[in-house]
Amino acid sequence: MKAQADIPFPTGLQSGRLTIDLDALAANWRYLQGQLCKGAECAAAVKADAYGTGQEKACKALADAGCRTFFVAVASEGITLRQSLPDAVIYVLDGLFPGTAPHFVEHGLRPVLGSIEELREWAAFCAAEGRSFPAAVHLDTGIHRLGLSAEEFTAALGDAELRASFEPSLNMSHLACGSDPDHPMNLRQLEKFRSVTAPFASIPRSLANSAGVLMGADYHFDMARPGIALYGGKAIDTRPNPMSPVAKVEARIMIVRDVPAGDTIGYGAAQTAQRPLRNAVVAAGYADGMLRRASSSNLRPGGYAMIGDYKAPILGRISMDMITLDVTDIPAELVQRGAFVEMLGPRVEAADLAAYAETIDYEYLTSLGRRFERVYGPLT
Repeated sequence: MKAQADIPFPTGLQSGRLTIDLDALAANWRYLQGQLCKGAECAAAVKADAYGTGQEKACKALADAGCRTFFVAVASEGITLRQSLPDAVIYVLDGLFPGTAPHFVEHGLRPVLGSIEELREWAAFCAAEGRSFPAAVHLDTGIHRLGLSAEEFTAALGDAELRASFEPSLNMSHLACGSDPDHPMNLRQLEKFRSVTAPFASIPRSLANSAGVLMGADYHFDMARPGIALYGGKAIDTRPNPMSPVAKVEARIMIVRDVPAGDTIGYGAAQTAQRPLRNAVVAAGYADGMLRRASSSNLRPGGYAMIGDYKAPILGRISMDMITLDVTDIPAELVQRGAFVEMLGPRVEAADLAAYAETIDYEYLTSLGRRFERVYGPLT
């Protein structure tokens, strides 16, 4: 796919660029659907601007690859998505806020009903309209966020009058510990989901997120709804990542300077040069999604960037607009003013940075700012 910049002003003015490979995104979906979810439909979680990759373009690429069902977090995301995908099935994970049912119907959205109050309101709206509109019903199998209890779920779907008023199009739940396949919570949730939904087996079922897809067919049921795996993220902590990277962040070097041994670098004087250093200041910071928790100090190492084939450790605190890198051992010809540094991408995986920042790669991808030049094309 030919690279296409998505910017309103001349290139070269931005502090960096975010490259998004839509072909890799589509390939990840095809791998999940064709190789891992052969007996189930593979949907796509596209909340938070498709995990920072740009909802409209990302969802078009997924639809062109064959994806037909999409999950967003809030109704506003679904309304925007409906404009570009008129025929898609769109579920809203955060459910139904009071009095909003008419908007769901107007835009062809399906709420994921996560409480008995939401279910009753949706059923009452359908009854008043004299039409049975589809919605998913969320069963809480142990994560204790959204979802009906097992008793509420069984009573509601067993209520003939309630069932007659609306169309339960999907019964679903969500794994709490999928990133750790050996955690006993996974099996407990699987067994509870299977047993509680068994009397309503005519309604399609969905349990697997990205980790659930990778854990095997027992978790797939009728529909899987991967998120982070689509975007190249690492869904299971203890296994190699089989997915292709989708995003690369590069930032420009602003200045290269010498730091004498004993001097400190950055805010708070948190890191002291233990030897004479050469550092490069790059134009990216926590305002661009380069999380401050990946900073370095005298007490702990921080994250890193890549310059050519060389690792450039972060020096000191990450600030709003700048990061300082240790380039002492990198050839000078690679460390020139205006040169691009890979801050995240094929050689700097979001999962690796997340480990330094004591977070998860989801946060990196969804935090990417809008100041970078956004380019759609291959990552190489």
